[in-house]
Amino acid sequence: MNSPSRQTRLELPVRLELSVDSVDAAIAANSLDVQRIELCSAGALGGLTPGPGLLDTVLTHCRQVEVHVLIRPRAGDFHYSPTEIEAMIADVGYAASAGAAGVVIGALTDHDDPDYLVLTDLTAAAAGCEVTFHRAIDVCRAPLAAIERLAARGVRRVLSSGQANRAEQGAPLLAEMVRVADGGLAVMACGGIRAHNARAVLAATGVDDIHAAPRRTVPAARKSTVDFGGHAEFDLDEALALISAVGAAT
Repeated sequence: MNSPSRQTRLELPVRLELSVDSVDAAIAANSLDVQRIELCSAGALGGLTPGPGLLDTVLTHCRQVEVHVLIRPRAGDFHYSPTEIEAMIADVGYAASAGAAGVVIGALTDHDDPDYLVLTDLTAAAAGCEVTFHRAIDVCRAPLAAIERLAARGVRRVLSSGQANRAEQGAPLLAEMVRVADGGLAVMACGGIRAHNARAVLAATGVDDIHAAPRRTVPAARKSTVDFGGHAEFDLDEALALISAVGAAT
């Protein structure tokens, strides 16, 4: 992709999605100028499926932004057992019936290709909700071929860092994904995107969607003889700075 086409994309509105893993974080994100929130639990583990109580409460309080629900039954890889797949199908169905705008899903075969049989079942359970294929694409053996097949199966967007730890490092592959997708689906860049590097990622990749998880670690409020550690909370200042940076790039 050449520089003029990237510059043209920077003139388009950038769609921003924020990852949240608590009710308070979701409410804070709901008040900001973002298009979507990705709701998960255990953000420190890369995100897991949120429970029904968390999902229902967030949907009750968040009416300004779309709520997309991460479906990931455990940490680790994306090769799932039949019972894990059964649980994922049930979780997708619950998210759809509860009123979520979309679901964020993914599964791989033993050969590290997207598992299209599982994807078909999960998409059917979504009952018309938007479908995002998550970062399983980042450990997929042939991501560009996967982009074409996922688009043909109605996947709305793919979440990726370009098979790198950070979007800046994966920018060349992300740009290739955008080229191959050719508007058939959206490539949403993620991986360490913050206010200081958002514009560079947008310019280098040509994506119109970015995903960020602005969190900071907060130590335990009370000392105890049993140490349960601190917790991560939504970093409002970083979220606002990111929104400002993205706005400056459009």
